[in-house]
Amino acid sequence: MSGVPARRSMLSGDRVNRIHWIPGTDQLRAVCHCSAERDFEDPVQLWEWLLSHPDGHDTPPPTVRDVAPSSDRRQEVTIP
Repeated sequence: MSGVPARRSMLSGDRVNRIHWIPGTDQLRAVCHCSAERDFEDPVQLWEWLLSHPDGHDTPPPTVRDVAPSSDRRQEVTIP
């Protein structure tokens, strides 16, 4: 096993937060020391959420609606 560093034990405790990259996405998953988890695209919002413990850790994350107003939808028009 030359060249392979020895495995290090992971930190544990009541003040250890973790951040995981979600492969194949631009998202990060924050895991608070209280076991609350939430996904983020913005690292600033992620850190604000982690460091504001316990504020916001017992509520589900906000959802984004994918519905666009009908005036924004394009229609295909055939010109003779």
